[in-house]
Parts: sequence; C-alpha cells; structure tokens
Amino acid sequence: MALSDNNCQSLIPSFLYSTSSLASPSSKKTLDFISKNPNLLLPSANGVSSKRSFVIPSPSEPRKIEMYSPAFYAACTAGGILSCGLTHMAVTPLDLVKCNMQIDPAKYKSISSGFGVLLREQGFKGFFRGWVPTLLGYSAQGACKFGFYEFFKKYYSDIAGPEYAAKYKTLIYLAGSASAEVIADVALCPMEAVKVRVQTQPGFARGLGDGFPRFVKSEGALGLYKGIVPLWGRQIPCKLNIFHHLFLNLFLQ
Repeated sequence: MALSDNNCQSLIPSFLYSTSSLASPSSKKTLDFISKNPNLLLPSANGVSSKRSFVIPSPSEPRKIEMYSPAFYAACTAGGILSCGLTHMAVTPLDLVKCNMQIDPAKYKSISSGFGVLLREQGFKGFFRGWVPTLLGYSAQGACKFGFYEFFKKYYSDIAGPEYAAKYKTLIYLAGSASAEVIADVALCPMEAVKVRVQTQPGFARGLGDGFPRFVKSEGALGLYKGIVPLWGRQIPCKLNIFHHLFLNLFLQ
C-alpha cells in the first residue's frame, strides 16, 4: 500500500508540512518513514484503515522515582555523598596548603611555595595527608545537606500551605537550605577537626586511624565540636545566598 505525498501530509499537523518544513531533510525522512510503514495506520471502527491517524511506539521510559518517597530521599543522600565527598577529597592537596598557610604563613608564603615545601619535606604522598577524614566528613555533610534540604523544603511548604508556599517559595527554600546545613555541619565537624590537626601539626598522626583516638584523648569528645560555631558561620551564609536563589528561580520560570 503506497501513500501519496498528499496522504502523508494529512497524517501530520499542518505546521509541520509547510513549504519550508517539507523542504527540510528531517521532514522528508518523516514522510518516507510513514510511506514505508503503512502498518502504523490505526484501524477505524469498521475495520478500514484510517488515513488521518497513526501510532508511533513511544520509547520505553526508565522507572521514575516518586517525589518525596523514601527512594527519593535515598537518591538525594547518595547524590550528596558522591558529589561532596569525592570532590573535596580530590582537592585535598589544595586544602592542605591552604590550612598550612593559615597556621604558618611565614613558612607557607603562597600556594606555589607551599606545594614546594610539602614536596620537599613529605614527598608526593604528603599532598594527600588527611584524605580519609576529608572523604568521610564531607560525604556525611553532603548526605545530610542534600537529603535534609529536600525534607525541610517540603516540611516548611506543608506548614505554610499551598498559597503561601507558592508566594514565599524563595524564603522557604532558604530556610530549608539553612536548616539542612546546620545538621550537615554537625556531621562534618568531627572529621574536619581531626583532618586539620593531622594536616597542620607535624607528628600528630598519620591519618584518621591514629588521629581520631589521639584527638579524643587530648581534647575530649566535646573537643571534636570546638569549631562548630565558626563552621556554621562559614557554611550557612553560603546557603543563604539569596541572589543565587533569586536568579535560579528567574531562570527556571
């Protein structure tokens, strides 16, 4: 069964087969495909094929995760672990130089000279000193940050109700982000404390395995959270960057 161009044109919306559209290669391919596949025509009620409708099988879609389901929060948590943990571990050498420049600026005068000092004194292996607490700490932070952000965003929206949730969406997102960051930094702080001590105090420990018990022995368990307030002071304002949320909402509209 062959189809003429006129019959083929009747199968598709008119805006797709204007003079300019029919001249395009993609339109010609579409018409050829329909002409060569007459079995795509739908049967009408009386068993005769209809010339005005056809069906193209849709591609199978992967199973989607339902919003705010346990699987959704698990996916957010896993994404946070991978994105935060791996990226911070990858920049451990730069973080190592930065921390030492803050502790001993006379010795570590710049980034380039700091790398030179580390290479000279500790070798290439020294560039990744403290990578284990960095990986674990920022993985825990990312898990809490991503997971609890989505939780608090829905929680505050439900409290506000549909009308106010839509009206004050930016403020609700900011509140959810700040709340998530408070919890995330509590998860990060112990590993951050051990990491900085391992990186900046020569001879303190080789890594997390001997550094964590030594830190607790010398500072006590509460000593792991001595830096929580400055950590909040650094991290929460980043999450409260109202211009970021405003521009994001602007571009998504």
